[in-house]
Amino acid sequence: MGPAARAAILAILIGTSVAIAVSLAHPARPRAADMTSTLVIGNSRIDVTIEAGDLKLTQPEILHWVQMAAEAVATYYGKYPVQHLTLRIHPFDGRGVRHGMTWGMGGGLIKIGLGSETIPAGLADDWMLTHEMVHLAFPSMPDEQHWIEEGIATYVEPIARIQAKQMEASSMWADLARDMPKGVLRPEDKGLDHTHTWASTYWGGALFCFLADVEIRERTHNQKGLQDAFRAILNSGGDIREDWKLEDAIKVGDAATGVPVLAEFYSKMKDEPMPVDLAALWKRLGVEPDGKTVHLAEDAPLAAIRRSITAPQTSNHAASSQPSASLSRAAVFAGRSPDRKVR
Repeated sequence: MGPAARAAILAILIGTSVAIAVSLAHPARPRAADMTSTLVIGNSRIDVTIEAGDLKLTQPEILHWVQMAAEAVATYYGKYPVQHLTLRIHPFDGRGVRHGMTWGMGGGLIKIGLGSETIPAGLADDWMLTHEMVHLAFPSMPDEQHWIEEGIATYVEPIARIQAKQMEASSMWADLARDMPKGVLRPEDKGLDHTHTWASTYWGGALFCFLADVEIRERTHNQKGLQDAFRAILNSGGDIREDWKLEDAIKVGDAATGVPVLAEFYSKMKDEPMPVDLAALWKRLGVEPDGKTVHLAEDAPLAAIRRSITAPQTSNHAASSQPSASLSRAAVFAGRSPDRKVR
């Protein structure tokens, strides 16, 4: 064995010895097992699994975040959308909340990422988990109508949080004034059913909801709104576990409000761009953009409609809106091991 070979073997042995010494001096922290807890809201159960990983947030802080999102959605719809949801939270390196996805399988499944460096203040303004839970409350659509699923979640999420007293209305109107123009299709686009860009899917769908909400309230003298339509669809069995045609959901929604607004707007927007004068609509609603904020004018022609959009809906507002169970703050049963069954 030559000098070069002996030197190489010696270097390997020294490196191995150093690695063993470092490992003994600083043993790796064992990964905790997945932790599953159960949150009960009304007649619904949410099984929350926090996958193993290093998180700065404590289990109670994470469960409080889940509870807030669940209560916002239940407040908007009058009940939690599904009877049993499985929620899996997977840590990732970094901060914030990412990569939320929702399916109808197993009664309802949400997977969402939570940053290892996230602190409680980082969850206070989170919208993504509420957005994903809103998806539970509408039937699964064909691919060409995916825009209505994302549009509803984008539009309803802040309203639900406002109605649950988790967000100020002025913040929502500032966000809509900034972002809603993204949903106005270009002249060369081919309507919501045929334009599948990110802007069209999320903000085109949200624009459809917003325009329909205002129109329903104008025609019914502010007695009904889009919330009545969405509650009726959910109460007719239209949640994410079911595959519906959009036309069927629209029929249920329009019947609940008594005006064919959803059908009319879908006819106008599905195959071609519909001109929208957002500046004029903001003025009528009393939404006056001011940099990153807005001034809300209470003497605007549609100020009452603007206020009603975000006002909590009472259970007797409409027959179609009655909740299936009285809403109370969620009960949390924390620390359940994954193999223990809840009866």
